[in-house]
Amino acid sequence: MNDTIVAFAAGFILDLILGDPRWLYHPVCFIGNAIAFLEKKIRKIFPKTEKGELFGGALEVLLICLFSWGIPFLILYGVRQVCLPVAFLLETFWCYQLLATKSLKTESMKVYEALKTKSLSDARYAVSMIVGRDTQELSEKGVTKAAVETIAENASDGIIAPMFYMALGGVPLMFLYKGINTMDSMLGYKNEKYLYFGRTAAKLDDVVNYIPARISGWLMALSSVFAGLDVKNAVKIYRRDRRNHASPNSAQTEAAMAGALRVQLAGNAYYFGKLYEKPTIGDDLRPVEVEDIKRANRLLYATACSGAVLFSVLWIFIYGIIL
Repeated sequence: MNDTIVAFAAGFILDLILGDPRWLYHPVCFIGNAIAFLEKKIRKIFPKTEKGELFGGALEVLLICLFSWGIPFLILYGVRQVCLPVAFLLETFWCYQLLATKSLKTESMKVYEALKTKSLSDARYAVSMIVGRDTQELSEKGVTKAAVETIAENASDGIIAPMFYMALGGVPLMFLYKGINTMDSMLGYKNEKYLYFGRTAAKLDDVVNYIPARISGWLMALSSVFAGLDVKNAVKIYRRDRRNHASPNSAQTEAAMAGALRVQLAGNAYYFGKLYEKPTIGDDLRPVEVEDIKRANRLLYATACSGAVLFSVLWIFIYGIIL
């Protein structure tokens, strides 16, 4: 299994160089299609009652977890029996696909470019591609904050958490994590349609992100020194505001980001036309500005590189103990 850590390192480097080309089919799209397909089938079987939707949603979670972990495991196991070099290349390719460092930067920089050309409508559209909130009425400051916040939050979901599960169980466990995370993105809403059906997915996502989110918060706060940002304030705000969110995990990296940039993030936001009142994160030491998107991406890369080193060492340690 020594080749796994090499595959991870190679995959991480490929992610930094290539990102996610639109022409290349992504495995998360496959998982997403499976989630949508199963939801339709399961809703036809279970009654539209609280218990029925809870059981149906739990069944969907169980099936997607088995599917997300089992298929990559069986494919890798089978290929290893036939040709180890091909298995190594496949593992490298999947590690590359399951990390999202460059793609997150690419998508957020579309917001930056639109704001720099003073096209607020284009910036609102670009940011709507990477956030869940309503963006139609956002000001330039609101668009910038939304972009910075999603960079911070996705540093955990899209980079550090997959690395964490790779270190624990290789590529199949990375796939399992992405399956759970994708279910939360698609089913974990607190609206009439998903309040009960999506509850298991949302709770499981909270559980699997609990440790990675806290590692991500500390990594981001400490990595701000490599990004030329305020590490002292990052640690201060992280320790103070990391619980300022309804989700047990979302504020972890947002707090570190707000402190590093010396700005105030979060606060009230509209989702599906409804206002949600949320606490702020960070101190308003200076106004949020467009250049903060570039600074946030600099911190994103510093955090990702720190995470790659940390989890490579963790993998080597775990592998050494097992042997």
